[in-house]
Amino acid sequence: MVFDAPPATATHSWMPSSPCGPGCIEPTDEVGPTVMVARLAGIAGLVLSFPVVTVLTPKARREQVQRRYARTALRCLGMRLRVIDNRVPEQRSAEGFADTGTPVMIVAGHIGWADVVALAAVQPVSFVARADMVEWPLLGKLARMTRVIPIERARLRELPGVVGQVAQRLGAGNRIVVFPEGTTWCGRAYGSLRPALFQAAIDTATAVQPVRLRYLDRDGMPCTVPGFVGTDTFAESAKRVLRSRGVIAEIVLEPREHPGLDRRDLARRCETAVRGADRSRHGVADIGWIEAGNTRVQDPSVGEQAPVRRPAGATVR
Repeated sequence: MVFDAPPATATHSWMPSSPCGPGCIEPTDEVGPTVMVARLAGIAGLVLSFPVVTVLTPKARREQVQRRYARTALRCLGMRLRVIDNRVPEQRSAEGFADTGTPVMIVAGHIGWADVVALAAVQPVSFVARADMVEWPLLGKLARMTRVIPIERARLRELPGVVGQVAQRLGAGNRIVVFPEGTTWCGRAYGSLRPALFQAAIDTATAVQPVRLRYLDRDGMPCTVPGFVGTDTFAESAKRVLRSRGVIAEIVLEPREHPGLDRRDLARRCETAVRGADRSRHGVADIGWIEAGNTRVQDPSVGEQAPVRRPAGATVR
């Protein structure tokens, strides 16, 4: 299958990981095989036509076309989009996350590959994504066209370079989505937001947009079907999503956070905004990303080694 890709595997003990697996995925209503094939054909048509349409569309209209493509793709996945804007009036934008040319770092919990489609359906954005995505057939080409910033989670010494790339994009007025958990969770459980990538917002004095992202079934209950966890491959996950019925991708825009001067404080503030009163079902303790185990990785904010820490109003479209 052209969309197939292997699951992410932890190569080192300090690599971000979650305990979520097949046991977290709970069944939901399903469509028949005919609808599933039609959805797959629609997705294939979008993937194949997107590069051509993007090139032929004038730059002034590309964002509008890209958002339309993302929303159509979400519908082809059998999902509806619900956007709830809890921001104060002066932070709101009719364009989505921010007005064109206004930089913003968007942070959200990470559930699966559908997160990218759901967030792009709000407004076209760039992403920090797993490095091997750019090698995936077809999807890799799309990733390159949307200027994905690749991150190799198994090579933490490269992390300061990624932070620098994010800062450069923000300084140029771009909108960048980061998933600070560093890996995917099932949607009912989640990990802590790691502070490293927040340094880019501090370095560029860029506001951070916390996003509460979740998937709901037709009864409004949390749905774990889109979770890309455990031993999932992309093909297995895509098949599960394409079979589902009545899933809603809900995106809640919480008030923006001022970057401040401390990335750990910024990460904590954003985590509070993103999680609210929710508690992780797995109850996993915070595990450091830069500082973990016996590994000491250069701190991108101050240029010196970090200390070692042991693990201890809504619309529907």
